[in-house]
Amino acid sequence: MKTKPRTLIALDILALILLGVSSYLALVFAPTEATMGQVQRIFYFHVATAWVGMLGFIAAGISGIIFLVTRNLKWDRVEVASVEISLVFFFITIVLGSIWARPIWNTWWTWDPRLTTATITELIYIAYFMLRQGIEDPDRRARFGAIYTLIGSVSVPITFMSIRLYRTIHPVVIGTQSAEAQGGFNMTSDMRFAFFFALISFTIIFVDLFWNRIRLGALADKVELLKLKVMQ
Repeated sequence: MKTKPRTLIALDILALILLGVSSYLALVFAPTEATMGQVQRIFYFHVATAWVGMLGFIAAGISGIIFLVTRNLKWDRVEVASVEISLVFFFITIVLGSIWARPIWNTWWTWDPRLTTATITELIYIAYFMLRQGIEDPDRRARFGAIYTLIGSVSVPITFMSIRLYRTIHPVVIGTQSAEAQGGFNMTSDMRFAFFFALISFTIIFVDLFWNRIRLGALADKVELLKLKVMQ
């Protein structure tokens, strides 16, 4: 495997710094919300992880289209990297949301439209990896994955728009609140700074992890090809 590019090393360092600064802004710099108190600080990471999670699922769908057109397996690696990283971020989103919901909604979980669609999206992409494991041929596996991510990507805009299309108790952080929403709040200028800094930071962190995962995927593909040659 090629030596790690200096640009990627610099990006690794930048990602760690941004994560530290984002944590400081969310936990220390941003003022305490008047109604919800300290638990509101979860929103800075909750929204940021949801954003990059959805970003990766969309990237996977685009990669699937490009693979179906070009039949170049490198786009399958991009697709897998996108889904794998987004699954982790989206899981963190759901966990953080549950932690926030306990004191605000007095329950860890409720089948609200946003929570339900987010869970379905997570399960769809978990199944993506489970089903890929049953296909040994790389080309067939890549074709299956590409088609599956195209179908699965439909759940992403549904999840995003659910709090705007349906009656939901989930708050809208940016935009008009639903009358049924519980836990909504208005951000001060310091809150907005911490919020958007977290969004930008986690986007860069996603790019860093994405690049590293693609490099790892390229190495895994080489190992798999060597195994297939030995077995023939």
